[in-house]
Amino acid sequence: MNTAVVCSGGLDSVSLAHVLADAGKLRRIISFDYGQRHRKELDFARAAADRLGVPFHLIDLSGVGAALSGSALTDDIDVPDGHYAEETMRITVVPNRNAIMLTVAFGLAAAQGDAAVATAVHGGDHFIYPDCRPAFTEAFAAMQRTALDGYADVALLVPFVHRSKADIVAEGARVGTPFAQTWSCYKGGEIHCGRCGTCVERREAFDLAGVDDPTVYEDADFWRAAVAGRGVA
Repeated sequence: MNTAVVCSGGLDSVSLAHVLADAGKLRRIISFDYGQRHRKELDFARAAADRLGVPFHLIDLSGVGAALSGSALTDDIDVPDGHYAEETMRITVVPNRNAIMLTVAFGLAAAQGDAAVATAVHGGDHFIYPDCRPAFTEAFAAMQRTALDGYADVALLVPFVHRSKADIVAEGARVGTPFAQTWSCYKGGEIHCGRCGTCVERREAFDLAGVDDPTVYEDADFWRAAVAGRGVA
């Protein structure tokens, strides 16, 4: 099944791209510039496409992202430290982000004759992001069947939607994903901060999966206290 992967350049989506490439199903990688402050992640997405030998599509949604104000990912708002599941991480929500990106990705996939679009939403996202939950992905897939009826038949693949980030690390390791060539940190510094929700979740996932974490963090030990207390420092 020829599949387009929506890829941010993060651990989850790059691992998914490698899993699909290992199965001979990866057709292309699609990324989005929505004006995110940490857009350096897009370089990692492009590198994944080059490494896997598939076309890379970078879609400019910066004008749309500018209108979706109020998120620490797009506005000059501090990204909080602490565990990913904390209530404070809701400041990182960009409303309808996945819904918008998937809609564009489905249009591109239909135009290019792809059979599926894959996204790496996972169980750990459900606390915070409504457009990462199974109810959303099921409804979106049904909507796209109607939207493309008579023109194209494009499936939505969400292999991690009921799985954990640790499961993604294990799957990525199985197919040789170069984890050091992925970017998760929401602060977008020279190296991963080690303190924001995505850094804490990333470090915890490697620990739970029993896989060595090659990531260099500014604060490599913060995650332990954040996980133990589910708190913010």
